[in-house]
Amino acid sequence: MDGRPLDTLPKAHLHLHFTGSLRPTTLLELAAETGTRLPDALATALGSGRPRQFAATDARGWFRFQRLYDAARSVVRTEAAVRRLVVEAAEDDRREGSGWLEIQVEPTSYAPWLGGLTPALELILDSARDAADRTGVGVGVVVAASRVRHPLDARTLARLAARYAGAGVVGFGLSNDERRGQTEAFAPAFRIAREAGLAAVPHGGELRGAAAVADCLDLLGAARIGHGVRSVEDPALVARLAQRQVPLELCPTSNLALGVVTRPEDVPLRTLMTAGVPIALGADDPLLFGPRLVAQYEEARTVHGCTDVELARLAEQSVLASTAPVAVKHHLLAAITTWLATPAPAATPG
Repeated sequence: MDGRPLDTLPKAHLHLHFTGSLRPTTLLELAAETGTRLPDALATALGSGRPRQFAATDARGWFRFQRLYDAARSVVRTEAAVRRLVVEAAEDDRREGSGWLEIQVEPTSYAPWLGGLTPALELILDSARDAADRTGVGVGVVVAASRVRHPLDARTLARLAARYAGAGVVGFGLSNDERRGQTEAFAPAFRIAREAGLAAVPHGGELRGAAAVADCLDLLGAARIGHGVRSVEDPALVARLAQRQVPLELCPTSNLALGVVTRPEDVPLRTLMTAGVPIALGADDPLLFGPRLVAQYEEARTVHGCTDVELARLAEQSVLASTAPVAVKHHLLAAITTWLATPAPAATPG
């Protein structure tokens, strides 16, 4: 399906994980520098050039996926590695038309290499500012707690994130296997973050069903939900999301790679759009899944039949759902209007 080029469509990228943003070539170079032997399955996947499949909908499959992710994370040990990761993520977003990036990080995982929690977060924030200056892409940091750690650890991270609200930290998240832990146990951490003015952006409704999305709303005060794809299992919940205009960060190729859906067309993008739920497309972990941000828009076009008007609306929703400064939002929204007003190139003969 022909249409306007999607890498020139202005947009915001709201669902990108820190380690998962690494370029494969950067991962391999950092592994060589640190003398880290990557698992054979990871090295093979990175060299294939094809979208990866992990079938992580059962505990064993998720363990295999998490093992590869942890191996990749283990090479990010130095200030230079952190700075390289962040600026390359911003550069990649700029090439794909993104003017605002919210990158999610669990500082606990990097603290042992970087001098502790506070120094690690301060380095990431400084790297984000530098990357924004160098690329022109605004970069906000979402501090994320992990469901596989104790909820008290989440409160520690929430207090840390709150200290840097307005200084680069824009949100507080909750990630990892959502079948682990009790959502309500993380409510105090999210209360700390919300009271500091941070956006509550937990993951939910990916590995668990619609009830997990409702828990994010009711127990964590979610302003935006990572994934939320399985909310369609409860039409009343979908209507509630639409009525309250709670955005979902949909990551189609991630859903396929992890086995949440079995076919690309099973991602309920069209159902959610028709219901009026705001959608922000994201790449999740392109290091492991393969496709980056533009590929999500390409899939919306080719698999779900989205017109350029609808794709522009998705881009607008990503901007409106972001924590970007008002001036940045106005600039991106105006640029989306310009993109749509520009005639599409002539169709390529079939």
